[in-house]
Amino acid sequence: MSQFHSPQPFESHPDTLSRTELRRHLRQKRRALSFEQQQQASERLALNLLKHPALHRARHIGIYLPNDGEIDPSLYIDLGRRKGIRFYLPILHPVYPGKLVFSPYFDGVELTANRFGIPEPAFPRSRRRPAWALDAVLFPLVGFDEQGGRLGMGGGFYDRTFAFSRIRPAMAPKLIGLAHDFQKVRELPIESWDVPLHGVVTDQRCYRFRP
Repeated sequence: MSQFHSPQPFESHPDTLSRTELRRHLRQKRRALSFEQQQQASERLALNLLKHPALHRARHIGIYLPNDGEIDPSLYIDLGRRKGIRFYLPILHPVYPGKLVFSPYFDGVELTANRFGIPEPAFPRSRRRPAWALDAVLFPLVGFDEQGGRLGMGGGFYDRTFAFSRIRPAMAPKLIGLAHDFQKVRELPIESWDVPLHGVVTDQRCYRFRP
C-alpha cells in the first residue's frame, strides 16, 4: 500500500480569493483525491469521531452521503450502528423551501436523487425527525478556519434549518462540520446568518469552538 500523503492546508486569505473562487479551488482539491486517499481519510475520520466527547452520548445523529469529493463518513456510520446509534439523512423540505428535515437511514432504505443529484429518502409523513430532536448533526464543509468560520456550498440549507439554535441554544443539537484537513484556510468571514459550529472533525484532528 502506498504511503498516504494529504494535501497541505490551503493558507490563502479571503482578501486574495473571493468566496466563489475559494469554493471552486477547494472543491477541485478534494475531487482530485484518489480512491485510496479517500478511503484512508474515511478511516481516520471515523476514529476521530468515535473518540469525540460531544458524540459519546449521542443516539440520534444527522449524517450525509458523500458527494463531490466530500470526506466519507460511511465507516463511522457502520461502527456507530453497532453501538446503537441511529442515523438520519437530510431531505429537502417540500413545504418549507430552503429547509431540511431528517429521515431514518438504515440498510435497505430506498433513496432517490433530489434536484441537486444527491440521494435522499422519499419525504415521509410518519417517519421524519425534526432538526431540534437530533443529538448531533454531522455535515460536510467546503472550507473552514480555526476560529469557527466555515464555507459551504452556498445554499444556506443548514443555516435556515438550525437558525433556532441562535435563539434557543439549549434545544440545539451539536453541530459539527466534517472535512479533509487540507480544507482549512487561514481565515473566513463569519456572516450574521451563519449558525455557529461546535467544532470540525477532519481526518487529522478535532477542532472545537465555543458557539
